[in-house]
Amino acid sequence: MFGLIFWTLLAGAAIPVGALLASIEHVGSRWFETELRHTIIALGGGALLSAVALVLVPDGSSSVPAWSAPLILIAGGLAFMGLDIWISRREGAGSQLVAMLADFVPEAVALGATFVVDRRAGIFLAILIALQNLPEGFNAFLELRSAEGKTRKQSHRAPRTLLLMFAGTALLGPICGLLGHLLLEPGSPVLGLLMLFAAGGILYLTFQDIAPQARLERAFAPPMGAVLGFALGLIGHLWVT
Repeated sequence: MFGLIFWTLLAGAAIPVGALLASIEHVGSRWFETELRHTIIALGGGALLSAVALVLVPDGSSSVPAWSAPLILIAGGLAFMGLDIWISRREGAGSQLVAMLADFVPEAVALGATFVVDRRAGIFLAILIALQNLPEGFNAFLELRSAEGKTRKQSHRAPRTLLLMFAGTALLGPICGLLGHLLLEPGSPVLGLLMLFAAGGILYLTFQDIAPQARLERAFAPPMGAVLGFALGLIGHLWVT
């Protein structure tokens, strides 16, 4: 049980770590300001794709009827598209944060259930979730900070307040992980549904938000960051199997 709490907390802690990286400004290096940040985003995108291809789709598909797996995957993509449309029409800040939490919650529940049957697979999934949460926390912080007031007083106070808020979201990992551990059985159709639904949402987010933001003119590190992110997922997959 302690291992489950630790790894789910680690997966959630990547959110405030990403926000902390985004809060660093004017470090005196254009490479850090631009290329490194885009590489971090691309690294998370590669990890997202590896989570979909190596964990969520294979494990989720094995727990539900074959005919329903593509439908659940598409339903996840449509749900996140609907959420994206709703947020854009409201013209409110925090779309990245809402999408991130909507994605993280079912993944953490699935992570808790995974620990029941295979601890190493659970650790692997926790690492992948952490890798995806890092750039998502990064982007969500930048989006929320840009929506803050422009007065000097607000600009000094807002980053600390936002960082505390992001730190609080890390607690969702253990809470949702314990729920999945206690309520869901490995191989159950409900768990498979959650995995495939999250996979559809991840694919939508990857190509709607992460991949477009990772591109940078005359810079070649970000695309390799995506390759590295997927390679890290592959290493974990080979370790588990």
